[in-house]
Amino acid sequence: MTTAKDPITITHTATSSSFTIHPYGAHITSYATSPNAPPILFLSRDAILDGTKPIRGGIPLCFPQFGQPDPSYPQHGFLRNNYWKVVEGSAFDDDANGAGIAMELSLKDAVHARGGKWGEDTKYDCVCRFRVRICGESMTNTLEVENTGTEAFDFQMLLHTYYLVSEGKALDGTVCYVEGLKGYKVSDKVSGEEYVNDSDEPIVIKDSIVDRVYTPMGEKVGLDVVVGTGPGRKILLKANGDVDGKAVPVSGVVWNPVEKAKSMADFGDDQFNDMICVEPGLLSDVPVLEAGKKVTFTQVIKSV
Repeated sequence: MTTAKDPITITHTATSSSFTIHPYGAHITSYATSPNAPPILFLSRDAILDGTKPIRGGIPLCFPQFGQPDPSYPQHGFLRNNYWKVVEGSAFDDDANGAGIAMELSLKDAVHARGGKWGEDTKYDCVCRFRVRICGESMTNTLEVENTGTEAFDFQMLLHTYYLVSEGKALDGTVCYVEGLKGYKVSDKVSGEEYVNDSDEPIVIKDSIVDRVYTPMGEKVGLDVVVGTGPGRKILLKANGDVDGKAVPVSGVVWNPVEKAKSMADFGDDQFNDMICVEPGLLSDVPVLEAGKKVTFTQVIKSV
């Protein structure tokens, strides 16, 4: 494997679709279905790209926690705060199968954002791999973590995807919305309320911060939603995950900071108008990862 610090752009010659990934955080910062198509992903104009802090926008990777339920180590874990290595021979560009690349991070190489039970004296060990494939109007992201140690560990995993909303219309619920979350249990991180979403109405951003976790109930396993990202633009998002081959329910987070944007140094005060985060993750009822076992989590984004 090779270590690089400059961003890498992968193009699928047959469709001219492309994406850019930064080795810092294995962080996808852009994806376009063609050279003239509008970007699919939002990247803050104030994003810091020099490897001194996580990149604001694109697709940040979260593991082994989402948020900071364990305050002894940093929010969202350590994947987005370290340089990953390119897996040698992983880059490809094939007419039929698309184009892509794979990156890898061993725990021993994760020198930042550690602490608590994941500190330098941890009894745990793991190897993380992130594979990206594009083929025209679709992109597939697969995050895999293998427990290479001798102790089982608990974890959460999430792809914190930022979508660009065209024409600055994120607060226009007719063109920016999320459909497909009826029947999910909702945890509102702003109001503290918990309830079941029994409405057929799409989820929209109004005039204040939205930060909600949607947890599947009953037999629901995979996440399958439609995201409106501006006039005439939609994203079909599907996500699934498994631990040691057993399917795990996928939650979805919907977030837009609205007024909180003014307090975020790497986020333009008005840029809440240009984005919506719809973030699939393994957050609830996730079994521990036993020694020698793997968790695999995949999202597929399709522009329609």
